Amino acid sequence: MKKLFDYIPFYFLIALAIGINLQYRFTIWHYGFNILFITIGVLITLLFLFKSFKKHFCFFTTCASIFIFLGISSVYIQNPKSYTTYFEKQVTPDSYSILSIRQSLKPNQFYYRYIAEILKINDSSVKGKVLLYIKKDSTSEILKVDTQILTISHFKEIPPPLNPHQFNYKSYLEKQFIYHQTTINRNQFFILKDEDTSVLGISEAIRTNIQISLNSYPFSKDVLTIMNALFLGQRQDISKEIVTHYTNAGAIHILAISGLHIGLILLILNYLLTPLHYIKNGKIIKTVSIVCFLWCFAFIAGLSASVIRAITMFTFIAIGISFKRKNIIEHSLISSMFLQLLMHPQFFFDVGFQLSYAAVFGIIWIQPLLFSLWTPKWRFLIKFWQLFTVSIAAQIAILPLSLYYFHQFPSLFFISNLIIIPFLFGILVIGIVVIVLSLLNSLPPLLVTIYNGIISYMNNFVAWISNQESFLFTEIPMTFSQVLIWYLFISICSALFQKFSVKSLFQSMIVVILIQLVYLTGKYTTEKENNLLVFHKSNHSIIGLRYGKQTTIYHTLDSSLIYNEKLLEMYRIGENVQMTYNRKIPDVFYMNNHRVLVLSNNNSATITCVDNCIILLRDSPKINLDRFLKNCTPTLIIADGSNYKSYVKQWELTCKKQKTPFYNTMQNGAYKLW
Repeated sequence: MKKLFDYIPFYFLIALAIGINLQYRFTIWHYGFNILFITIGVLITLLFLFKSFKKHFCFFTTCASIFIFLGISSVYIQNPKSYTTYFEKQVTPDSYSILSIRQSLKPNQFYYRYIAEILKINDSSVKGKVLLYIKKDSTSEILKVDTQILTISHFKEIPPPLNPHQFNYKSYLEKQFIYHQTTINRNQFFILKDEDTSVLGISEAIRTNIQISLNSYPFSKDVLTIMNALFLGQRQDISKEIVTHYTNAGAIHILAISGLHIGLILLILNYLLTPLHYIKNGKIIKTVSIVCFLWCFAFIAGLSASVIRAITMFTFIAIGISFKRKNIIEHSLISSMFLQLLMHPQFFFDVGFQLSYAAVFGIIWIQPLLFSLWTPKWRFLIKFWQLFTVSIAAQIAILPLSLYYFHQFPSLFFISNLIIIPFLFGILVIGIVVIVLSLLNSLPPLLVTIYNGIISYMNNFVAWISNQESFLFTEIPMTFSQVLIWYLFISICSALFQKFSVKSLFQSMIVVILIQLVYLTGKYTTEKENNLLVFHKSNHSIIGLRYGKQTTIYHTLDSSLIYNEKLLEMYRIGENVQMTYNRKIPDVFYMNNHRVLVLSNNNSATITCVDNCIILLRDSPKINLDRFLKNCTPTLIIADGSNYKSYVKQWELTCKKQKTPFYNTMQNGAYKLW
């Protein structure tokens, strides 16, 4: 750890990350590019002045400010909203637009999904990307990357999640500077013939040729999808069942081109190109060859964020190894992180980015400590112990983040890693040979059978691990503050085991006390929480009445489905509460000083309105709301997802006319009453 603190770029990285977070969360810079560059120039001038006059504190403060400002400016420069040519500033209700497909996403049941770049609005060139939905029908086709379409489309802001603790797709896309979406049918756009070819388009064409050549051989469907994930970075076609198996077995990283795959490829290349050491400038030629091959692989794999991240990391490592510098792994990682965040600040919020670097740092710092606990005598046991400690160290390093994002812990992860990772080296080597021979139309049937069997056995083994449900711990709550305190604990313990001292022991005891305080604070906050929550669920009503950790769910769902309802599962985990279920929804709810009357088809004719109460309309009650509001004055009317949309629109107009507050969960999401 001390090696890291002695490396100056580490502090530059921290300052850069602070600047990125400030701009993303608070948009503190919105003064234009001219003032931006002037400010940077002034800071650099001050830096040289303080250096000349040996004002060390002012020098370091200004230096930190520069890198914080670099983080702010990198987000500002990358964000298309910062430019006057952003498409939202040009679009009108009847304008036409030219869009170019940049990425094909996994389709859902009703739509093909793409990330599209907007090239023009009418005749004006513009900037910006949108999420594009094209409705599936008999005439629709999957569009290729670089396909340009002409359409008159209406762009809408991407909606936020409608229920608490659901995945926030709006926030996820905003981190990639995508703020709008549009939905069109096949007859609402024209494909333009004079499309330009980009690097991404060439990459997709190469991948398509590889996929066509592989499809001409008798590989099973599941094997082909695994090969697409391992070598081409395409996971869209992997079945949900296989993804679930790899996730539950703690081996999901195998299905994504990550540092593990690139590291193994680097080892393969390093071994194959070793003879270059015997020629003049052989080490330089070897390093250049390795870097070129890695980036060619990234190009074929589609230059996705995860691929670029892994390739950049190991490019720095490959260059560093060639110079044989001390602490080269740590320095290479910090340098690669700094460069990536400077060029692509959105990577900071990418889950894969965080997990990858956490795992590698865990292997660097924690694995040597674990490995030193036992010294095997036999070479086989040494290799086994090394692989085992690497797996444990990586898991320790990613565990807080993994629990925060996924809320589960596959305790048999080390078994799947111990079995699969040693064979993954061979799987990658044979797979590359298979792809090359398939492109040359020279792939022997025996090799097809062997590779089919290897991948199938791997899938079956992972499925077996996944089915050991008693070893899979799920629904583990973890807050962001708990993530931070656990990483502090891991760091302090690593320092303590590396070099025991009274100071380190004292620090570890303080951190243990802080962990207890964080959890006690969370428990106190949870137990003091009382509220009524009207969830949004299409065609159904779900109402939660919460007192502390106990939440009663009143609902209209089938009893066999309520326990697997995703929105309730996410709420239960996120709030760390216990739930009981009741299919009978009461006519009246009480929460603190509020009364909530529930109107449905069953009671709309008999219930009597009380002034200064809240009315919840569910199950499309046949009620004359205009007359109803003339007889009483509710403080709010809520319409949940069980109502017909036409009814809700009419109720909203009536409330607007009567000047009564109206809340529609279809548009505004779940309603919480404190």
